[in-house]
Amino acid sequence: MSISEKFNQVYNEGKRNRWYYYFTNFCRIALACGFLPAGYVKVIGERFTDLSNNQPLGHYLEALHHTGYYYTFIGLAQMLAAILLLIPRTATLGALLYFPIILNICILSVAVRFEGSAITAPLMVLANVYLLIWDYDKLKYLLVPAGALPVPRLPMLSLKKSRFPVKLFVAFVLSIFVAVFLAANAFDIKPKNTLADCKRQCKSKGNPGACEIFCEDIHTRGDTFEVALEKYHQAIKKALLIK
Repeated sequence: MSISEKFNQVYNEGKRNRWYYYFTNFCRIALACGFLPAGYVKVIGERFTDLSNNQPLGHYLEALHHTGYYYTFIGLAQMLAAILLLIPRTATLGALLYFPIILNICILSVAVRFEGSAITAPLMVLANVYLLIWDYDKLKYLLVPAGALPVPRLPMLSLKKSRFPVKLFVAFVLSIFVAVFLAANAFDIKPKNTLADCKRQCKSKGNPGACEIFCEDIHTRGDTFEVALEKYHQAIKKALLIK
């Protein structure tokens, strides 16, 4: 049996399992709930967060807020993707529209080391990927060469299997664990949301003085994230050379 045939077999079995169907609906609702309020805030023209302008993400969002109708456009796109996800006939289109938006948010969160979405954004990307895989029977026509055998469409009434998908549950739990672990340990230092929060992490650093300077650079002096991070790493290297 070829890899494609094996995949199709596993895929068809999953589509017939009611637990996968329930999990799919859960992902769609959860993702929609994540974008509807966020999009609405942008549509009505309000600032998305109350982060200080000196905070890296706060600086970005403040600039984004002043882009006029582009800011509104992003909000409309988020709300449209969320609404499409909630409608069965348009859920596939919603997942396609949702993916580039949430992927951009995820990369942004990692780039500026923002704790507020360091866990949720990667999990939302994974949930979106799962939805795209769930709709593989529709998207396959865009992905495979012409003439390839399509995966048979399975009507909702064909849900027959009720065996609990242990592997899916384990993968779900592990993805949460990995996201939490990476959010807590992936970076040597984070700007945090406030000066007090930023300095609180300095107690556990090998060079608390350099850490406090980094926090002051970000939240008080208003240096860019790249400049503050470079000064922090230089202070660490200098301390090591002295020793």
